[in-house]
Amino acid sequence: MSTPYHAAYYSTELTKRNFSDDIAKLGASLFSAHVDLNPHQLHPALFAFRLPLSRGAILADEVGLGKTIEAGLVISQLWAEHKRRVLIITPTILRKQWAQELTGKFFITPLVLDSKAYNARKKSTFDQPLDIPGKCVICSYHFARTHNAEIASIPWDLIVIDEAHRLRNVFKPGNKIAKAIKLAVANRPLLLLTATPLQNSLLELYGLISFLDEHLFGSIDAFRARYMRGPMAERELAELGRRLRPICQRTLRRQVQEYVRFTNRIPII
Repeated sequence: MSTPYHAAYYSTELTKRNFSDDIAKLGASLFSAHVDLNPHQLHPALFAFRLPLSRGAILADEVGLGKTIEAGLVISQLWAEHKRRVLIITPTILRKQWAQELTGKFFITPLVLDSKAYNARKKSTFDQPLDIPGKCVICSYHFARTHNAEIASIPWDLIVIDEAHRLRNVFKPGNKIAKAIKLAVANRPLLLLTATPLQNSLLELYGLISFLDEHLFGSIDAFRARYMRGPMAERELAELGRRLRPICQRTLRRQVQEYVRFTNRIPII
């Protein structure tokens, strides 16, 4: 039975400050979440808090390792700290899945905002239809592009971009969606989720990193000159890894096989 003493104790434990790399940092989110966590999902969440979120982080676990859960832990912890201006930008088809995950596993009520819902709120005399206290806002890439100026005007506590590799070619002049979203999220705490931070060219990695830190690799010409002159030497590869390590966390499926059972997929032709 809970007594006033127990209530005061739990309240203190859940609200006291902890070091960013201490598991107790996630005390509030773990206390309330309805999630069967694996060890590899805790480390990325702590990683996101290790440096100030104003700089941001990339969570790049391979497919099937639970990046949504990792981001949910971060959101839930911020929620417990009353930092509740949270925006999730995701492909249209994944909006409902995000809403279900937040509601069912973290007891956070989200609002999926499309053009119809946005216009209805605007007609209801809301000055800022996107600024919704107590709601986690979920929108699509195209919605974020259309309303990028309004998104940029709100002091978000966190912006999560799912499937962030879709924005990897932001450095190309013709990529209007990526450029609009980049302007919208500038100078806001960012969490980028992607299973494939690099697919075809190192420039894709440069594009993703530019969302978090424009100055980490300098200009695109400087990046090309440093890392793309030809086959990368071992020293240059080690340097690239060292520069990425503070902002990019990646776990591979082979690293977690001892405690995660993966379904064998048999292709049928």
